[in-house]
Amino acid sequence: MLLRHDFYFQPISAAEDLILAKTATSPKKEALTKNGTGTRTKTTASKTGETNGDHDFALVELAKAEYAKRRKSQLDSIKTIDKKLLREMLYMMVLGRRFEEKCAEVYRMGKIGGFCHLYIGQEAIGVGSMMALKPTDMVITSYRDHVQAMIKGISPESVLAELYGKAGGCVKGKGGSMHMFSKEHEFYGGHGIVGGQIGVGTGMAYAAKYKQSGQVVLCFFGEAAVNQGIFHESLNMAQLWKLPCIYICENNQYGMGTSQERAMSTRNIAKKAEAFEMANEFVDGMDVMAVREATLRAIERARKDSSPTLLEIRAYRFMGHSMSDPGNYRTRDEIKKYQERDPVVLFKDSLKESKVLGDKDFEKIESEAVAAVDRAVKFADESPFPQKSELFTDVFA
Repeated sequence: MLLRHDFYFQPISAAEDLILAKTATSPKKEALTKNGTGTRTKTTASKTGETNGDHDFALVELAKAEYAKRRKSQLDSIKTIDKKLLREMLYMMVLGRRFEEKCAEVYRMGKIGGFCHLYIGQEAIGVGSMMALKPTDMVITSYRDHVQAMIKGISPESVLAELYGKAGGCVKGKGGSMHMFSKEHEFYGGHGIVGGQIGVGTGMAYAAKYKQSGQVVLCFFGEAAVNQGIFHESLNMAQLWKLPCIYICENNQYGMGTSQERAMSTRNIAKKAEAFEMANEFVDGMDVMAVREATLRAIERARKDSSPTLLEIRAYRFMGHSMSDPGNYRTRDEIKKYQERDPVVLFKDSLKESKVLGDKDFEKIESEAVAAVDRAVKFADESPFPQKSELFTDVFA
């Protein structure tokens, strides 16, 4: 199956060689070149070598070039989508960003306890994939689940109250940050065990096929979960039994503080599905329209043929793994490189250039998102803590 490849994550291209060559004109420069195996190696132009700043500058320039490339691609896709849906997609991305920023703020104030994993930088994945679903379709995810819960229909008030451990939360304050859940909205969690939800999601897809409900399952997980045995067992069963499950690997390139390069022998996770003869696709996770289109193709396979798909959607989290992670394993320049392709900014600029939305529309969307977050904070602050009797409810042994 043809895979879509992102500019950053492949061997050096001619365009990249051209840009990096500009940093090698000085006798103190060092450039990246391609060796016989297609991997990156360094060649030094002088004994003094290149400063890291020169090379990082070149990568930022690459980011800007890729931003322009993706913007053109988005403009073509936007023409085929209803304006109302496009506005709602942008609103959910902005809401997700503002909500998570507020979560960081109140966490530092001590209002949120335990772990808190933010979605900043990955909004295009949740919005692009989940807003392609029907309301009756099912979603299951990992512990980085606040924004996905809201996209599925759980209110910001209910999500933030859950983060606070308050009774007004979607699971009565018992789940906290990592365990959002709503049977009403077909949202089956945040799961704290790495890869644990993959088997559960596969079972959900089996149930949907058995009951002939017509439902599709989106199962989200990070790239570190791919190294778990449950990933391979689940994909094997899903393909063998033809289950309507779409496995979405949200590859933000770091499992906690460990880069994918140090933990995985292959950079191409999508190709792992070929071991099970499963449809697969590589998607640019900074481009919400690319994510939507790939998900729609996977949904069509699931509904028409009851066939599973693995989507590797590669993005980049702008924050640490969790609020307790200072992120010292990454450089400022690396983060800046990806911020040049901020998915929210990219989509907003594309909508503006295509004249779908104007400055007043963006201002209104921003004010609506901020107001929604403010209401959530007020609700969470005022919501009571659970009664002691709740310790003994919803407990099964």
